[in-house]
Amino acid sequence: MAPRTVECRLCPKQCRIAHGEAGDCRIRMNLDGRLRAVTYGLAVAAHVDPVEKKPFYHYHPGARILSIATAGCNLHCQGCQNWQISQANPEDVEAFHLPPEEVAAVAVRERIPLIACTYTEPLAYFEYTMDTATAGNARGLKTAIVSAGYANDEPVRALFRVVDAATIDVKAFDDAYYKRWCDGGLRPVLNTLVAAREAGVWLEVSNLVVPGLTDDPARVRDLAVWMRDNLGPDTPLHFLRFVPHYKMQNLPPTPVSTLERAYGIAREAGLRYVYLGNVRGHASESTRCHACDAVVIERVGYQVRAVHLDDGRCRACRTAIPGRFGGLDV
Repeated sequence: MAPRTVECRLCPKQCRIAHGEAGDCRIRMNLDGRLRAVTYGLAVAAHVDPVEKKPFYHYHPGARILSIATAGCNLHCQGCQNWQISQANPEDVEAFHLPPEEVAAVAVRERIPLIACTYTEPLAYFEYTMDTATAGNARGLKTAIVSAGYANDEPVRALFRVVDAATIDVKAFDDAYYKRWCDGGLRPVLNTLVAAREAGVWLEVSNLVVPGLTDDPARVRDLAVWMRDNLGPDTPLHFLRFVPHYKMQNLPPTPVSTLERAYGIAREAGLRYVYLGNVRGHASESTRCHACDAVVIERVGYQVRAVHLDDGRCRACRTAIPGRFGGLDV
């Protein structure tokens, strides 16, 4: 009897996978009638980054974070900056054995308090992400994910029980854009954002501003208003400057003026913490107290120059700044 077809229920695509074949993400396969994540424990990247690079601006500023990834992604964004690994077949990219317990052991040995599953899609390599976060928790480490958030509700909520923080990249507040340029959809991403907020995970949102595609002021405002009403006005939003990559080589980099317009729209909509990314030296890189406008975290690029917080409060006016500050011990 031939091995049966299996259905992957991790993301909305719910691929039905024949024996010996992989789903749309390339890494979840039907092996003898059982669904397997074939990149489990096989990292294609492992680096130590500043936490600001993820980006996280209200999550342990200045801390180092051990960043790992496997091959594969369940979206196919045509401007992906990590397309060499996110869009690769597992057998076509060099990987090395790095099981979850070893990730945690390396972080402890090198005195790195945070782990990130990032670069590709942590939800596609769900089991590796889950077990890495669990192993980290057992060693007193905290794990964050950097994700597009395109997954079904049940696995998302299971993961948010062990993960401490998430940056979710909203490609555009436009379902048509997701379908045309990413091979996905908007609604599951919004559901993931709400699930993170309900789980108490520290949440930040990023949005790549692509000239002519995701820079429409009305859509920018829709995103900001939705965040204000569903995630709260203190949720940080990072507008990221687009630089030509992969299949979008024909487009120009985002004008800084376009990013500044998005910044103004989001602030006018009621978001208190808005940042511009990939624009080194811009004034918006630093965090200002929403009550008195004093600089509470001074940054240049990914480097934190000074932190003017006492127990998470603005040193100038004593207002509590939303975020996770301090409490790291490795």
